[in-house]
Amino acid sequence: MAKRAPTPKKTVTEVNLLALGPERLATLLFDAANSDPNLKRRLRMELAAEISAADLAFELDKRLTTLATSRARISWRKRPALLADVNALRAIIIDRLVPLDVKLALDRMVAWFDLYPSLSARVSDAKGELPLLFDAASADLAKLASRAGPDVAAPVLGEALSTRLNQWASWMGRGAHELSTELAQRLLVELTKGRPKPTGRLALVVRKLADRIGDLDAWIQSISEDDYRKPDIAGEIARRLAEAGRAAEARAALEASRNPATLAASLRGRPGGLSAPSEPWRIAEIAVLDAEGRTDEADEARWGVFECTLSADALRALIAKLADFADVVALDRAFALAAGHPDAMEGLSFLMNWPALREASELVVSRRSELRGGHDDIPLWASRLAGRHVLAAVLLTRARARALVTLGSGITEEVQGLIGEAEALAGGLGGDALVDDHASFVSELQTLASPRRRRW
Repeated sequence: MAKRAPTPKKTVTEVNLLALGPERLATLLFDAANSDPNLKRRLRMELAAEISAADLAFELDKRLTTLATSRARISWRKRPALLADVNALRAIIIDRLVPLDVKLALDRMVAWFDLYPSLSARVSDAKGELPLLFDAASADLAKLASRAGPDVAAPVLGEALSTRLNQWASWMGRGAHELSTELAQRLLVELTKGRPKPTGRLALVVRKLADRIGDLDAWIQSISEDDYRKPDIAGEIARRLAEAGRAAEARAALEASRNPATLAASLRGRPGGLSAPSEPWRIAEIAVLDAEGRTDEADEARWGVFECTLSADALRALIAKLADFADVVALDRAFALAAGHPDAMEGLSFLMNWPALREASELVVSRRSELRGGHDDIPLWASRLAGRHVLAAVLLTRARARALVTLGSGITEEVQGLIGEAEALAGGLGGDALVDDHASFVSELQTLASPRRRRW
């Protein structure tokens, strides 16, 4: 007998539950709470919140203390319930205590975060759900601290960072962008004024705070002398200085990474020479050239970056500044660089995605021996080229079939489909001398699929 579909009034929703009336709902909750300690505790906190902030803080403290002092191991079976309990505490602090007393809420939020070391030591958490839960709450902490204001929050957060840096550096770093600028400024002063140069995790926090308030000098001062001369870090410093209009300082930072001893340390196995500058360093060099007004040199450096990366964004930035017709010349140059890229598939990917289908088809034909049929986009590219560039579509389809036969288990159903596609496409070539006939291609696949050949 078919089950009757539930009627809208029987569906458990807030509207339908309200229809039961407060007395009936109170009875149901009371009965449920007697068999569910977590629900009973939650209801006690809700009742406390209706009395005063101090009463709610007292109930929260009891639970936080229990969780902090317990030594019981939490198995993977019990982990979901514990995580739900911990997350419910966070929600009560944010949703119920903050509107009542923001200082009490901040103190409990700090205590909530301080649960992490104890919990991580006794919870079976192969999936890494516990640290994710605390990381996700970083924004709540930052917003709450900002609401409390610098006078209240700065000493509390500063003490946490000074005494429990390993855990708190990560949370403050993640939440820094949510801090008010006033609180970020106060924290930055507390962490740096009259203190040794920050290092390690503390330096990372200082940089996040400096970013939040736009204090470039504080950001730079958190970089160690050794790191200052590393090419990628020096490049980032130079880029930021250049974008701030401080061209001379930017050039000095960039040149500092050219120190012979520093460059010698960047050798990467290239006999008799140094490795090519990294992409971040080259981007920094472009920013510095622009800041110095050396526009032509900056554009040529952009071409160098594009040649290495085939970045569509880099190309668009180049041609956006060009006058009419000059952009056509620039595109021709870009397509030629892509076609001659050392990695044929990288070049083909750029041309197909731009899109420049004619140039892509020419690359396929001229560099057919370099095609890697295992590339995930080969079927899509073949279908897009099939309309007007049949030869390229045939070559891509055949390359795909060869790759599957070589890496797979022979002439599979998928390979049979590719053989059919290749045959249909080849029929439109009219005996093109640039490609073997279909029978020869099938014979090649059969040879590749033979057990003896696969073992070899």
